[in-house]
Amino acid sequence: MDRKNTKFILCGIAAFITLEASAQHDSPELPKGKREFINKADMNVNVKPGDDFYEYASGTWIKKNPVPAKETRWGSFQQLRDFNINAVKSLLIEASSDKNAATGSLEKRVGDFYAAGMDSSTIDKLGFTPIKADLEKINSIKDVKGVLNHSAWMRTAGMGSPMFGFGVGQDRKNVENMVPQLFQGGTTLPDRDYYLKNDARSIKIQDAYKNYIVKLFTLSGVAEAEAKANAEVIFTIEKSLAEAQMSRVEMRDPYKTYNKLAVADLSKTTPNMDWKSLLSTMKVIGQDTVLVSSPKFFVDLDKLISSVPVKNWQTYLKWNVLKTSAPYLSTPFVNANFEFTKALSGQKVQTPRWQRMSSLTDGSIGELLGQLYVKKHFKPEAKARMQELVSNLVKAYEIRIKNLDWMSPVTKQKALDKLYAFKPKIGYPDNWKTYDGLAINRNSFFQNLKNTGTWKYDEMIDQLGKPVDRTRWGMTPPTVNAYYNPVMNEIVFPAGILQFPFFDPNADDAVNYGGIGAVIGHEISHGFDDSGSQYDKDGTLRNWWTEEDKAKFKEKTAALKIQYDNYTVLDTIHVNGQLTMGENIGDLGGLNAAYEAFKMTKQGQSNEKIDGFTPDQRFFLSWAQVWKGNTLAETAAQLIVTDSHSPGQYRTIGAPVNMDAWYEAFNVKPGDKLYKKPEDRIKIW
Repeated sequence: MDRKNTKFILCGIAAFITLEASAQHDSPELPKGKREFINKADMNVNVKPGDDFYEYASGTWIKKNPVPAKETRWGSFQQLRDFNINAVKSLLIEASSDKNAATGSLEKRVGDFYAAGMDSSTIDKLGFTPIKADLEKINSIKDVKGVLNHSAWMRTAGMGSPMFGFGVGQDRKNVENMVPQLFQGGTTLPDRDYYLKNDARSIKIQDAYKNYIVKLFTLSGVAEAEAKANAEVIFTIEKSLAEAQMSRVEMRDPYKTYNKLAVADLSKTTPNMDWKSLLSTMKVIGQDTVLVSSPKFFVDLDKLISSVPVKNWQTYLKWNVLKTSAPYLSTPFVNANFEFTKALSGQKVQTPRWQRMSSLTDGSIGELLGQLYVKKHFKPEAKARMQELVSNLVKAYEIRIKNLDWMSPVTKQKALDKLYAFKPKIGYPDNWKTYDGLAINRNSFFQNLKNTGTWKYDEMIDQLGKPVDRTRWGMTPPTVNAYYNPVMNEIVFPAGILQFPFFDPNADDAVNYGGIGAVIGHEISHGFDDSGSQYDKDGTLRNWWTEEDKAKFKEKTAALKIQYDNYTVLDTIHVNGQLTMGENIGDLGGLNAAYEAFKMTKQGQSNEKIDGFTPDQRFFLSWAQVWKGNTLAETAAQLIVTDSHSPGQYRTIGAPVNMDAWYEAFNVKPGDKLYKKPEDRIKIW
């Protein structure tokens, strides 16, 4: 099953990690009135905040909370995800145990899906039987045309995305239209660099990957010698595909990745690929144009199609069936999958089955499960308070835009027009998906996954030729994250993140504005980051800047790039300031806007201390303690390549060191390690 969602333009507060990433731990819930919103016991007050604000704010917690064996990272996000996954588990156990649940009810469908996934005894008895026919079907492919047709068909059946990526989304230059879109793809490792680099870390992962390929083929009955040959064939094909791909930094350019082509013209650039036929196989009918993120990739893929023997393509297609299915087959396949995960991330112990199945249920039928979740865990007063906070952050952003000293009045007005057009979504969708037609059987786990994959694909295709559905969500309600979608010009906050340490109705304003307030500001700032700022108030990819203002903006972002490039993560590995640019602008703009909004509150205008900290100190400490955490070295190395977010320790300090208020709050002076001269402090939004 292809469990990956098609990737469109969502800019989140954190690297998107599903609930599966959490380990069972004590819930962060405390009796009302007992929680210490700024916990001094977590801090290392022996360190000067101006020397290491991350250590000062969270040093003791970091020392006492190593990464649990089931985890790759451990911090505030993971703690909250842990609380949510346990809440989801309770809902799923209750639903799956309900003998009186009516056929077709939320409880029945969600409970049956989860129960089927938890029936490991039946799953183990089946071995690789659920995919045997799919593997054998590939043997009947006779020629290149057969390879392409089968590859196209596989994605419609929820069996992976061989060779390239495909999805349906809004046309960035005509946002009322839903159009078919083609993306570079076809590889398995997290990034193209894993194939192209030959340093020790990369070679170790390449070897682990090849061992994984061998293991899955042998588990499916292939002799070891043939399996080893298959591994070389697959790695060679995928390396060629990696060489054809653009880098992640290049892919951040919305103009470079916007290439609208007539289907007939695209086919002329790829003589071996008849796109009218392929799109028809992928159930795309009546579309004469397609958006292509990287035309060069498809030209190179076309050459590869004719130069690689059909037999090798068969091996590659079989691998796509195996790798997408392995986590959901019998224990030997699951264990092999985890061994490969260990090599990539350093995770020590397999995530418990209940956790994986809870996450899978959320990822598969999340808007059924989500209805049960919000009914129990999201109160109307939390939504009302969030609406108030969002309104206050928009007011703060308005003030800040009007006061910018580097932007002309004409561009300011365009920025304000965009700000006023922002659409917030809070908690959960107004219109829930019903998943009509999706068959879920308590006794057939793998078939449930195939059915889900097919249903989701058909639902995506069904959007073609219809008005854009602006009620759709890109995350499920239990998700601990938030996002901005530029083509919708919307900011979205799932119920899962609207809890402590981000938000608590009992917390003082300093804590809430330094937490969820900064998250709201972060998502607003994505509309004005280096990528989002290229979309106008309607979500259209269209310039609204004067050339002079655009040049000033680029000058400021160049300085921010240098700041983050200088942060070291592991030995010689540095943060990629260009890859993380959008998120760094999000943090800088978001924290400034949150502080602006906080200063409008009664507490923000006072100097009354709570637990020994001034209001401003509590604001910045709330921000800092959100980003506390530990990360395994292997995961840290992977995230530097794949994640558009800077590591937590640098998100903690990256924005505050550019804010005069932080210097005043903690009496940071020249000579302190984090000190920046006033004229060097970067101010964008």
